[in-house]
Amino acid sequence: MIDTILSSQAAIDLEEKYGAHNYHPLPVVLHKGEGVFMWDVEGKRYFDFLSAYSAVNQGHCHPRIINKLIEQAKELTLTSRAFYNDKLGVAEKFVCELFGYQKALFMNSGAEANETAIKLARKWGYTKKNIPDNQAVIVAATKNFHGRTTTIISASTDASSRKGFGPFMPGFEIIEYDNDAALEKALANPNVCALWLEPIQGEAGVYVPKDGYLKTAEQLCRKHNVLLMMDEIQTGIARTGKMLASDHEGVRADILILGKALSGGVMPVSLVLADDPIMLVIKPGEHGSTFGGNPLAAAICIEALQVVADEKLAQNAERLGQVFRDRMKALMKKTKLITLVRGKGLLNAIVINDSPDSETAWNLCVEFAKNGLLAKPTHGNIIRLAPPLVITEEQIHECCDIIEKCVLKMDS
Repeated sequence: MIDTILSSQAAIDLEEKYGAHNYHPLPVVLHKGEGVFMWDVEGKRYFDFLSAYSAVNQGHCHPRIINKLIEQAKELTLTSRAFYNDKLGVAEKFVCELFGYQKALFMNSGAEANETAIKLARKWGYTKKNIPDNQAVIVAATKNFHGRTTTIISASTDASSRKGFGPFMPGFEIIEYDNDAALEKALANPNVCALWLEPIQGEAGVYVPKDGYLKTAEQLCRKHNVLLMMDEIQTGIARTGKMLASDHEGVRADILILGKALSGGVMPVSLVLADDPIMLVIKPGEHGSTFGGNPLAAAICIEALQVVADEKLAQNAERLGQVFRDRMKALMKKTKLITLVRGKGLLNAIVINDSPDSETAWNLCVEFAKNGLLAKPTHGNIIRLAPPLVITEEQIHECCDIIEKCVLKMDS
Protein backbone atom coordinates (compact mmCIF):
# COMPACT_ATOMS: atom_id res chain seq x y z
CA MET A 1 0.00 0.00 0.00
CA ILE A 2 1.27 3.48 -0.95
CA ASP A 3 1.11 5.87 2.00
CA THR A 4 4.10 8.12 1.36
CA ILE A 5 4.70 10.27 -1.72
CA LEU A 6 8.40 10.38 -2.58
CA SER A 7 8.28 12.95 -5.38
CA SER A 8 6.01 15.49 -7.04
CA GLN A 9 5.91 13.48 -10.25
CA ALA A 10 4.84 10.34 -8.38
CA ALA A 11 1.92 12.23 -6.83
CA ILE A 12 0.90 13.72 -10.18
CA ASP A 13 1.06 10.31 -11.85
CA LEU A 14 -1.18 8.78 -9.18
CA GLU A 15 -3.82 11.49 -9.57
CA GLU A 16 -3.73 11.22 -13.35
CA LYS A 17 -4.22 7.46 -13.20
CA TYR A 18 -6.74 7.10 -10.37
CA GLY A 19 -8.43 10.48 -10.02
CA ALA A 20 -11.20 12.08 -12.04
CA HIS A 21 -9.91 14.68 -14.49
CA ASN A 22 -12.22 17.49 -13.37
CA TYR A 23 -9.38 19.86 -12.41
CA HIS A 24 -6.28 21.12 -14.21
CA PRO A 25 -3.83 21.96 -11.40
CA LEU A 26 -0.50 23.69 -11.69
CA PRO A 27 2.26 21.03 -11.53
CA VAL A 28 3.05 21.65 -7.86
CA VAL A 29 2.50 18.98 -5.18
CA LEU A 30 1.98 20.52 -1.76
CA HIS A 31 2.82 18.84 1.50
CA LYS A 32 2.75 21.41 4.31
CA GLY A 33 1.29 24.83 5.07
CA GLU A 34 1.87 27.47 7.71
CA GLY A 35 0.61 31.04 7.65
CA VAL A 36 1.16 32.53 4.19
CA PHE A 37 3.49 29.70 3.11
CA MET A 38 3.18 26.23 1.61
CA TRP A 39 5.91 23.67 0.92
CA ASP A 40 6.02 21.01 -1.79
CA VAL A 41 7.12 17.41 -1.24
CA GLU A 42 10.69 18.30 -2.20
CA GLY A 43 10.75 21.02 0.47
CA LYS A 44 10.51 24.13 -1.73
CA ARG A 45 8.67 26.99 -0.04
CA TYR A 46 6.02 29.12 -1.79
CA PHE A 47 3.93 32.17 -0.96
CA ASP A 48 0.28 31.17 -1.33
CA PHE A 49 -1.53 33.77 -3.46
CA LEU A 50 -4.76 31.82 -3.93
CA SER A 51 -5.62 30.95 -0.30
CA ALA A 52 -7.66 27.94 -1.45
CA TYR A 53 -10.05 30.36 -3.19
CA SER A 54 -10.21 32.44 0.05
CA ALA A 55 -10.85 29.50 2.39
CA VAL A 56 -7.63 30.08 4.36
CA ASN A 57 -7.98 33.80 5.11
CA GLN A 58 -6.59 33.11 8.59
CA GLY A 59 -3.48 31.46 7.12
CA HIS A 60 -2.61 27.80 6.78
CA CYS A 61 -2.93 25.65 9.90
CA HIS A 62 -3.59 28.55 12.24
CA PRO A 63 -2.56 27.20 15.66
CA ARG A 64 -5.70 28.39 17.46
CA ILE A 65 -7.99 26.80 14.90
CA ILE A 66 -5.97 23.56 14.79
CA ASN A 67 -5.99 23.35 18.59
CA LYS A 68 -9.77 23.79 18.62
CA LEU A 69 -10.06 21.08 15.95
CA ILE A 70 -8.03 18.64 18.06
CA GLU A 71 -9.81 19.53 21.29
CA GLN A 72 -13.30 19.05 19.84
CA ALA A 73 -12.38 16.00 17.74
CA LYS A 74 -11.41 14.19 20.94
CA GLU A 75 -14.86 14.87 22.42
CA LEU A 76 -17.49 14.54 19.67
CA THR A 77 -17.46 15.04 15.90
CA LEU A 78 -20.91 14.08 14.58
CA THR A 79 -24.37 13.38 15.96
CA SER A 80 -26.52 14.17 12.89
CA ARG A 81 -29.40 16.55 13.49
CA ALA A 82 -31.56 13.71 14.84
CA PHE A 83 -30.28 14.90 18.23
CA TYR A 84 -29.14 18.16 19.78
CA ASN A 85 -25.46 18.74 20.50
CA ASP A 86 -23.82 21.11 22.95
CA LYS A 87 -21.91 23.16 20.36
CA LEU A 88 -24.40 24.04 17.61
CA GLY A 89 -26.62 26.42 19.56
CA VAL A 90 -23.56 28.28 20.86
CA ALA A 91 -22.27 28.68 17.29
CA GLU A 92 -25.67 29.77 15.99
CA LYS A 93 -25.90 32.47 18.67
CA PHE A 94 -22.34 33.59 17.91
CA VAL A 95 -22.84 34.00 14.15
CA CYS A 96 -26.30 35.56 14.49
CA GLU A 97 -24.94 38.23 16.85
CA LEU A 98 -21.79 38.75 14.77
CA PHE A 99 -23.60 39.26 11.45
CA GLY A 100 -26.88 40.69 12.78
CA TYR A 101 -29.50 38.06 11.90
CA GLN A 102 -32.14 36.16 13.86
CA LYS A 103 -31.51 32.66 12.53
CA ALA A 104 -28.59 30.58 11.21
CA LEU A 105 -28.57 27.37 9.19
CA PHE A 106 -25.25 25.53 8.99
CA MET A 107 -24.40 23.39 5.98
CA ASN A 108 -21.09 22.10 4.56
CA SER A 109 -20.09 23.32 1.11
CA GLY A 110 -20.69 26.68 -0.49
CA ALA A 111 -22.82 25.07 -3.18
CA GLU A 112 -24.96 23.48 -0.46
CA ALA A 113 -25.46 26.88 1.16
CA ASN A 114 -26.54 28.38 -2.17
CA GLU A 115 -28.93 25.48 -2.74
CA THR A 116 -30.34 26.16 0.74
CA ALA A 117 -30.81 29.83 -0.12
CA ILE A 118 -32.64 28.92 -3.33
CA LYS A 119 -35.08 26.71 -1.41
CA LEU A 120 -35.63 29.36 1.25
CA ALA A 121 -36.30 32.05 -1.35
CA ARG A 122 -38.75 29.91 -3.32
CA LYS A 123 -40.64 28.74 -0.21
CA TRP A 124 -40.83 32.34 1.01
CA GLY A 125 -42.13 33.40 -2.40
CA TYR A 126 -44.98 30.89 -2.27
CA THR A 127 -45.92 31.29 1.39
CA LYS A 128 -45.27 35.01 1.99
CA LYS A 129 -45.46 36.75 -1.41
CA ASN A 130 -48.23 34.46 -2.72
CA ILE A 131 -46.48 33.65 -5.98
CA PRO A 132 -48.48 30.94 -7.83
CA ASP A 133 -47.15 27.40 -7.32
CA ASN A 134 -44.09 26.52 -9.41
CA GLN A 135 -43.86 29.99 -10.96
CA ALA A 136 -41.26 31.60 -8.67
CA VAL A 137 -38.33 33.28 -10.41
CA ILE A 138 -34.88 33.97 -9.03
CA VAL A 139 -32.92 36.68 -10.84
CA ALA A 140 -29.19 35.98 -11.25
CA ALA A 141 -26.36 37.87 -12.94
CA THR A 142 -24.18 37.16 -15.95
CA LYS A 143 -20.70 35.77 -15.18
CA ASN A 144 -21.86 34.58 -11.76
CA PHE A 145 -20.31 31.66 -9.92
CA HIS A 146 -22.30 30.07 -7.09
CA GLY A 147 -21.19 26.45 -7.46
CA ARG A 148 -21.56 23.59 -9.90
CA THR A 149 -24.64 21.63 -8.88
CA THR A 150 -27.18 21.02 -11.63
CA THR A 151 -29.54 23.58 -10.10
CA ILE A 152 -26.88 26.25 -9.74
CA ILE A 153 -25.50 25.89 -13.25
CA SER A 154 -29.04 26.45 -14.51
CA ALA A 155 -28.42 30.09 -13.58
CA SER A 156 -24.88 30.21 -15.00
CA THR A 157 -23.58 31.82 -18.18
CA ASP A 158 -20.28 29.92 -18.05
CA ALA A 159 -20.12 27.51 -21.00
CA SER A 160 -17.61 25.18 -19.31
CA SER A 161 -19.99 24.73 -16.35
CA ARG A 162 -23.06 24.12 -18.53
CA LYS A 163 -22.09 22.33 -21.72
CA GLY A 164 -23.17 18.71 -21.68
CA PHE A 165 -25.06 18.89 -18.37
CA GLY A 166 -28.60 19.85 -19.43
CA PRO A 167 -31.55 19.87 -19.28
CA PHE A 168 -31.51 22.76 -16.87
CA MET A 169 -33.86 23.73 -14.08
CA PRO A 170 -36.40 26.44 -14.89
CA GLY A 171 -37.12 29.41 -12.65
CA PHE A 172 -34.07 31.59 -13.26
CA GLU A 173 -33.75 34.85 -15.17
CA ILE A 174 -30.22 36.01 -15.94
CA ILE A 175 -29.53 39.72 -16.33
CA GLU A 176 -26.38 41.74 -16.94
CA TYR A 177 -24.26 42.28 -13.83
CA ASP A 178 -23.75 45.88 -12.70
CA ASN A 179 -26.68 47.17 -14.77
CA ASP A 180 -29.23 49.19 -12.81
CA ALA A 181 -31.78 49.34 -15.62
CA ALA A 182 -31.72 45.56 -16.01
CA LEU A 183 -32.34 45.23 -12.27
CA GLU A 184 -35.34 47.56 -12.35
CA LYS A 185 -36.93 45.73 -15.25
CA ALA A 186 -36.36 42.20 -13.92
CA LEU A 187 -37.45 42.84 -10.34
CA ALA A 188 -40.74 44.39 -11.43
CA ASN A 189 -41.97 40.90 -12.36
CA PRO A 190 -44.39 39.96 -9.52
CA ASN A 191 -43.22 36.32 -9.67
CA VAL A 192 -39.64 37.20 -8.72
CA CYS A 193 -38.90 35.98 -5.21
CA ALA A 194 -35.18 36.79 -5.00
CA LEU A 195 -32.19 38.54 -6.52
CA TRP A 196 -29.02 36.43 -6.27
CA LEU A 197 -25.72 38.35 -6.39
CA GLU A 198 -22.05 38.24 -5.52
CA PRO A 199 -20.94 41.68 -4.25
CA ILE A 200 -17.71 41.11 -6.22
CA GLN A 201 -17.59 38.37 -8.83
CA GLY A 202 -14.48 36.48 -7.73
CA GLU A 203 -14.43 33.43 -9.98
CA ALA A 204 -15.29 35.56 -13.01
CA GLY A 205 -12.04 37.45 -12.51
CA VAL A 206 -12.64 39.79 -9.56
CA TYR A 207 -15.23 42.01 -11.26
CA VAL A 208 -15.99 44.90 -8.89
CA PRO A 209 -19.29 46.66 -9.63
CA LYS A 210 -19.54 50.43 -9.73
CA ASP A 211 -20.08 52.24 -6.44
CA GLY A 212 -23.76 52.23 -5.57
CA TYR A 213 -24.77 49.13 -7.52
CA LEU A 214 -25.35 46.98 -4.44
CA LYS A 215 -27.25 49.77 -2.68
CA THR A 216 -29.45 50.19 -5.75
CA ALA A 217 -30.08 46.44 -5.78
CA GLU A 218 -31.08 46.55 -2.11
CA GLN A 219 -33.45 49.48 -2.66
CA LEU A 220 -35.09 47.85 -5.69
CA CYS A 221 -35.56 44.62 -3.78
CA ARG A 222 -37.37 46.55 -1.03
CA LYS A 223 -39.47 48.38 -3.61
CA HIS A 224 -40.64 45.19 -5.32
CA ASN A 225 -40.82 42.90 -2.24
CA VAL A 226 -37.96 40.72 -3.45
CA LEU A 227 -35.38 39.00 -1.25
CA LEU A 228 -31.76 40.02 -1.70
CA MET A 229 -29.61 36.86 -1.62
CA MET A 230 -25.95 37.81 -1.21
CA ASP A 231 -23.36 35.14 -1.95
CA GLU A 232 -20.36 36.17 0.17
CA ILE A 233 -18.71 32.75 0.16
CA GLN A 234 -15.54 34.09 -1.45
CA THR A 235 -15.83 37.78 -0.57
CA GLY A 236 -16.83 37.44 3.08
CA ILE A 237 -14.85 36.93 6.31
CA ALA A 238 -12.63 40.03 5.91
CA ARG A 239 -11.29 39.23 2.43
CA THR A 240 -12.16 42.61 0.85
CA GLY A 241 -11.19 44.83 3.78
CA LYS A 242 -14.48 44.58 5.68
CA MET A 243 -16.14 41.61 7.35
CA LEU A 244 -18.50 41.41 4.36
CA ALA A 245 -17.94 42.96 0.94
CA SER A 246 -21.50 44.30 1.07
CA ASP A 247 -20.47 46.32 4.15
CA HIS A 248 -18.57 48.66 1.83
CA GLU A 249 -21.98 50.04 0.75
CA GLY A 250 -23.83 49.43 4.00
CA VAL A 251 -26.03 46.80 2.35
CA ARG A 252 -27.81 44.13 4.40
CA ALA A 253 -28.87 41.02 2.53
CA ASP A 254 -32.14 39.28 3.36
CA ILE A 255 -30.34 35.96 2.90
CA LEU A 256 -26.60 35.97 3.57
CA ILE A 257 -24.59 33.03 2.22
CA LEU A 258 -21.16 32.26 3.69
CA GLY A 259 -18.58 29.47 3.45
CA LYS A 260 -14.87 28.93 2.80
CA ALA A 261 -13.02 30.88 5.55
CA LEU A 262 -15.72 30.05 8.14
CA SER A 263 -13.39 27.23 9.20
CA GLY A 264 -10.04 28.75 8.25
CA GLY A 265 -9.59 25.98 5.70
CA VAL A 266 -9.80 23.18 8.26
CA MET A 267 -13.05 21.52 7.12
CA PRO A 268 -16.12 22.23 5.00
CA VAL A 269 -18.45 24.65 6.80
CA SER A 270 -21.05 26.90 5.19
CA LEU A 271 -23.80 29.05 6.54
CA VAL A 272 -27.07 30.72 5.58
CA LEU A 273 -28.32 33.61 7.70
CA ALA A 274 -31.78 35.20 7.60
CA ASP A 275 -34.44 36.62 9.90
CA ASP A 276 -37.38 34.61 11.25
CA PRO A 277 -39.98 35.45 8.55
CA ILE A 278 -37.64 33.96 5.94
CA MET A 279 -35.81 31.17 7.75
CA LEU A 280 -38.90 29.71 9.44
CA VAL A 281 -40.76 29.04 6.18
CA ILE A 282 -38.82 25.76 6.03
CA LYS A 283 -40.28 23.20 8.44
CA PRO A 284 -38.80 19.99 9.94
CA GLY A 285 -38.14 17.38 7.28
CA GLU A 286 -38.08 19.84 4.37
CA HIS A 287 -34.33 20.43 4.31
CA GLY A 288 -31.25 19.08 6.02
CA SER A 289 -27.78 17.58 5.93
CA THR A 290 -26.18 14.71 7.84
CA PHE A 291 -23.00 16.68 8.51
CA GLY A 292 -24.49 20.19 8.56
CA GLY A 293 -24.20 21.77 12.01
CA ASN A 294 -21.96 19.03 13.40
CA PRO A 295 -20.27 19.87 16.72
CA LEU A 296 -16.77 19.79 15.23
CA ALA A 297 -17.71 22.37 12.58
CA ALA A 298 -19.55 24.52 15.11
CA ALA A 299 -16.60 24.72 17.48
CA ILE A 300 -14.12 25.42 14.69
CA CYS A 301 -16.33 28.11 13.13
CA ILE A 302 -16.45 30.16 16.32
CA GLU A 303 -12.67 29.99 16.73
CA ALA A 304 -12.01 30.82 13.06
CA LEU A 305 -14.23 33.90 13.19
CA GLN A 306 -12.76 34.98 16.53
CA VAL A 307 -9.27 34.82 14.99
CA VAL A 308 -10.41 37.21 12.24
CA ALA A 309 -11.61 39.72 14.84
CA ASP A 310 -8.72 39.33 17.29
CA GLU A 311 -6.03 39.67 14.61
CA LYS A 312 -7.82 42.54 12.83
CA LEU A 313 -7.62 40.75 9.51
CA ALA A 314 -10.19 42.98 7.80
CA GLN A 315 -8.11 46.04 8.60
CA ASN A 316 -4.96 44.28 7.40
CA ALA A 317 -6.67 43.34 4.13
CA GLU A 318 -7.87 46.90 3.58
CA ARG A 319 -4.44 48.44 4.15
CA LEU A 320 -2.29 45.89 2.34
CA GLY A 321 -4.73 45.55 -0.55
CA GLN A 322 -4.07 49.19 -1.38
CA VAL A 323 -0.31 48.61 -1.13
CA PHE A 324 -0.62 45.67 -3.50
CA ARG A 325 -2.73 47.50 -6.09
CA ASP A 326 -0.38 50.49 -6.00
CA ARG A 327 2.55 48.18 -6.77
CA MET A 328 0.67 46.47 -9.61
CA LYS A 329 -0.38 49.82 -11.12
CA ALA A 330 3.24 50.93 -11.00
CA LEU A 331 4.20 47.70 -12.77
CA MET A 332 1.64 48.41 -15.51
CA LYS A 333 3.72 51.46 -16.49
CA LYS A 334 6.70 49.19 -17.15
CA THR A 335 4.94 46.56 -19.25
CA LYS A 336 2.20 46.11 -21.81
CA LEU A 337 1.57 42.58 -20.55
CA ILE A 338 -0.78 43.79 -17.78
CA THR A 339 -3.70 45.89 -19.00
CA LEU A 340 -5.83 46.14 -15.86
CA VAL A 341 -5.60 45.77 -12.09
CA ARG A 342 -8.79 45.52 -10.03
CA GLY A 343 -10.02 44.39 -6.66
CA LYS A 344 -10.82 45.31 -3.07
CA GLY A 345 -8.86 44.47 0.02
CA LEU A 346 -6.77 41.38 -0.65
CA LEU A 347 -9.04 40.05 -3.40
CA ASN A 348 -7.37 41.30 -6.58
CA ALA A 349 -6.72 40.36 -10.19
CA ILE A 350 -4.48 41.35 -13.03
CA VAL A 351 -5.72 41.09 -16.61
CA ILE A 352 -3.13 39.87 -19.09
CA ASN A 353 -3.00 41.54 -22.51
CA ASP A 354 -4.03 38.46 -24.41
CA SER A 355 -7.16 36.58 -25.43
CA PRO A 356 -8.85 34.16 -23.01
CA ASP A 357 -7.68 31.33 -25.28
CA SER A 358 -4.02 32.25 -24.83
CA GLU A 359 -1.66 30.36 -22.52
CA THR A 360 0.18 33.50 -21.43
CA ALA A 361 -1.49 33.75 -18.01
CA TRP A 362 -0.95 30.04 -17.37
CA ASN A 363 2.72 30.29 -18.35
CA LEU A 364 3.10 33.33 -16.14
CA CYS A 365 1.69 31.40 -13.17
CA VAL A 366 4.15 28.59 -13.91
CA GLU A 367 6.91 31.21 -13.81
CA PHE A 368 5.55 32.57 -10.52
CA ALA A 369 5.75 29.05 -9.07
CA LYS A 370 9.35 28.65 -10.18
CA ASN A 371 10.08 31.82 -8.22
CA GLY A 372 8.19 30.79 -5.10
CA LEU A 373 4.68 32.20 -5.52
CA LEU A 374 1.50 30.24 -6.23
CA ALA A 375 -1.42 31.69 -8.19
CA LYS A 376 -3.73 30.37 -10.90
CA PRO A 377 -5.49 31.85 -13.93
CA THR A 378 -9.24 32.10 -14.25
CA HIS A 379 -11.03 32.53 -17.58
CA GLY A 380 -7.83 32.26 -19.56
CA ASN A 381 -6.20 35.66 -19.25
CA ILE A 382 -7.02 36.77 -15.69
CA ILE A 383 -4.85 35.94 -12.68
CA ARG A 384 -6.52 36.20 -9.28
CA LEU A 385 -4.12 37.23 -6.51
CA ALA A 386 -5.44 36.64 -3.00
CA PRO A 387 -2.97 35.80 -0.22
CA PRO A 388 -3.96 34.81 3.33
CA LEU A 389 -4.97 37.89 5.29
CA VAL A 390 -2.21 37.33 7.86
CA ILE A 391 0.38 38.47 5.31
CA THR A 392 2.66 41.36 6.36
CA GLU A 393 3.59 44.49 4.42
CA GLU A 394 7.15 43.23 4.04
CA GLN A 395 5.86 39.97 2.59
CA ILE A 396 3.49 41.83 0.24
CA HIS A 397 6.42 43.77 -1.19
CA GLU A 398 8.48 40.58 -1.52
CA CYS A 399 5.63 38.97 -3.47
CA CYS A 400 5.19 42.05 -5.66
CA ASP A 401 8.91 41.83 -6.44
CA ILE A 402 8.42 38.21 -7.59
CA ILE A 403 5.43 39.14 -9.75
CA GLU A 404 7.30 42.09 -11.28
CA LYS A 405 10.38 40.00 -12.02
CA CYS A 406 8.33 37.30 -13.77
CA VAL A 407 6.15 39.72 -15.73
CA LEU A 408 9.13 41.73 -17.02
CA LYS A 409 10.98 38.53 -17.90
CA MET A 410 8.02 37.25 -19.93
CA ASP A 411 7.44 40.65 -21.51
CA SER A 412 11.03 40.76 -22.74
